[in-house]
Amino acid sequence: MVDVWGWFADPLEFEFMQRALLAVVLVGVVSAVVGAFVVVRGMAFIGDALAHSSFAGVAIAFTLGTSIYLGALVAAVLTALGIGFISRRGRLRFDTTIGVLFVGAFALGIAIVSRQENYTIDLFSFVFGQVLGVSWGDLAVMAVMGLVVIALVAVFYKELLFTAYDPIVAAAAGIPTRLMEYGLLILLAVSTVVALQAVGIVLVIAMLVTPSATASLLVRRLHHIIFVGVALSLVSSVIGLYVSYHAGIASGAAIVLVATALFTVALFLAPRRGLLSRWLLDRSRRLERASP
Repeated sequence: MVDVWGWFADPLEFEFMQRALLAVVLVGVVSAVVGAFVVVRGMAFIGDALAHSSFAGVAIAFTLGTSIYLGALVAAVLTALGIGFISRRGRLRFDTTIGVLFVGAFALGIAIVSRQENYTIDLFSFVFGQVLGVSWGDLAVMAVMGLVVIALVAVFYKELLFTAYDPIVAAAAGIPTRLMEYGLLILLAVSTVVALQAVGIVLVIAMLVTPSATASLLVRRLHHIIFVGVALSLVSSVIGLYVSYHAGIASGAAIVLVATALFTVALFLAPRRGLLSRWLLDRSRRLERASP
């Protein structure tokens, strides 16, 4: 008989697993809270751009010997503000601006890294993620940034909600929609930095989008998407971390694969929006039309 309790409890004897578990919980909560707005606003490509552009800040901070998190945060926030400013003032399509800035910033990071002799392990852990290497200091930084993000979302929730669904009406109602849009971009940038060490640049967009996309198949209202997304993100993060430990695979990849599996199940089996439910409904309608 499989020792289920031992499967969960034994890894926690190691301090690095305790730190990793706290890290994925933080990442799961913060990513799902901001990810709900990402899904509603269709901003997935922006999240990917900020994740890649933050690598330039990581590389610069590593070269200067300063905080890597600070470097990533500055790079991500500047890119977010640049995307908002250029797309509004430069008369370029939003996706075009994103493509130009994130490729340029990521290329800058690679160029800087290629000049360093001892970069391989230190820097590329941010590309592919290394949650098992999270220190208590990393956890403290992640917790502070995460709490700031959640607090700001809670304070400005109504404004963000109104702007997300109908920015024109929100502006007519006196809500500073432009400020809200820039603020959401900054929150997305900070959330990206929170998730970097856990899942890496390559997979961070999955944590921002997949749990919230799954939640959107199950519920409709934004606050429900947030709560269900947080629950799904936590399940994906914790189970993925344990699968990573026992199966000996990359933690970030394991977490994202579990999240993707949950999305696939919801895509087919969601009560009203799932493919199976829609097929059954269409079949029922065809039978009704065919009956005399």
